[in-house]
Amino acid sequence: MLRSLSIKNYALIDEARIEFGPGFTVITGETGAGKSIMLGALGLVLGQRSDVSVIGDKENKCVIEAVFDISNYGLQSLFRDEDVDFDEEALLRREILPSGKSRAFVNDTPVNLNFLKLLSDRLIDVHSQHQNLLLGDNHFQLNVVDTVASNQSEKENYTEAYNTYKRLTKEKKKLEEMNARQREDQDYWEFQFKQLDDANLKEGEQSELEQELEQLTHVEEIKTALSHASQYLYESEQPMVQELFHLVEEFRKVASFLQGGVELLNRMESSYIELKDIAEEITDRGADVEFDPARQEVVQERLDLIYSLQQKHHVDSVEALIEIKADLAGRLEKLASFDEELAKLDKQIGEALGELENRSKVLTKTRESVFRQIEQTVQSQLRELGMPNARFAVRNNRVTEYGPNGQDNVSFLFSANKSGELTDIPKVASGGEISRVMLCVKSLLSSAKGLPTIIFDEIDSGVSGEIADRMGRIMQEMGRNIQVISITHLPQIAGKGNYHFKVFKTETDHQTISSVKLLSKDERLAEIAGMLSGASVTDAALENARALLEN
Repeated sequence: MLRSLSIKNYALIDEARIEFGPGFTVITGETGAGKSIMLGALGLVLGQRSDVSVIGDKENKCVIEAVFDISNYGLQSLFRDEDVDFDEEALLRREILPSGKSRAFVNDTPVNLNFLKLLSDRLIDVHSQHQNLLLGDNHFQLNVVDTVASNQSEKENYTEAYNTYKRLTKEKKKLEEMNARQREDQDYWEFQFKQLDDANLKEGEQSELEQELEQLTHVEEIKTALSHASQYLYESEQPMVQELFHLVEEFRKVASFLQGGVELLNRMESSYIELKDIAEEITDRGADVEFDPARQEVVQERLDLIYSLQQKHHVDSVEALIEIKADLAGRLEKLASFDEELAKLDKQIGEALGELENRSKVLTKTRESVFRQIEQTVQSQLRELGMPNARFAVRNNRVTEYGPNGQDNVSFLFSANKSGELTDIPKVASGGEISRVMLCVKSLLSSAKGLPTIIFDEIDSGVSGEIADRMGRIMQEMGRNIQVISITHLPQIAGKGNYHFKVFKTETDHQTISSVKLLSKDERLAEIAGMLSGASVTDAALENARALLEN
């Protein structure tokens, strides 16, 4: 519920504060007095775009504040998601600076306009003449039906099933597209895999082969070096091993007499043993090293194959080639399992589609169950509003495809005449008829508690007399369920309000100022009498005004 609206330095309003109450409130005033200015200010705090031209005193900022009681709106999660402090009374503030910049706050926390609009949509519905066009909008019509049906739970269940179904079908499409792309590469992958598989690569083999090739390439130098070493150690006239042996034997005789001699002897014996082992190994190596052109060719071909594969795949090791082979094997295996994976996904989609179909039928049933109630209620109120032959029908042209809101294509059909063909409202209804139909629809919604505060901006245009009185009664009845505010020129409606505000202009030496005042009982009587008779208030007008207030 809107508790208060404060306006400072906005257009012709220097400063105003309006305290609103529950029920039905009316706002009156002469044309040009500033009623539209009030709505403009309210629109700013509800998130509409700002314009520096709205600032009255260009040296100071414009500030609009609205306080709402939001204790029963269930908005805690919305505030939590935006990291804004929640309170049962929400203060919405909009500031327009002389520079043209705009700032928005909720409970003194800076917010963006998107959040302000999202919040205000849940708090207030401003109904102006252009909103009558919504009667021809299928989305609006469906929302009306859902509000009356109170089917939020069924809608959430459907949305959950719909999102699951869409996710699975999207996954299937992605899988099929990916598979189609990969099928194009399958032959190439199989060729690459076969090359690597046929190569039968082993970790570490490259370094071993490169070392072996070096040996085979330099076999003559190696044999010569080994032969010379063997000769020096064993086969010369004074072989080094034999000479070192004699030296050890000679030194053994005196080692005990020489200080540190035993240690030297041990080192000489160790050297002899090591040199003898080296000599034996050189002899063995010399016997093993042979020139083998065939083996050299095999090793060279094997290395050429490895180098070629590395160059092709832009890597520098056998280990990296083995990893590429494993990756190719994984891709080919996934391609091979595509049919199985697709069948599994198709099964899930089938189950999801079955669940979606069931929930869609349940949702449709909740909607169609209130069609008759909507038709009877609207037709009954239209008769009260001077349209005794009006007919109103709700139709559902169910579609085969599943959409975000189900399979229902709801439409409102209307005929002002008993024999007229039922058709879309904007095609056959006049402006006044559309206004009355919309009032009936909003009345229906208010009884279902589907609306927050609602403001009617001269919805009574084009009507008068008894019809205006009946429109006032409908709005008065709506005020029993929700807060209703009506800006009106009609005394029949003004007399039905629980509260009555008057917007008026005053002239000073320098400017024209719009002001707003809550009328007392006597002031209200005079205002309604003036609306009835004009500038000169007669006794008859006062009597009529008194009758309107007492009704």
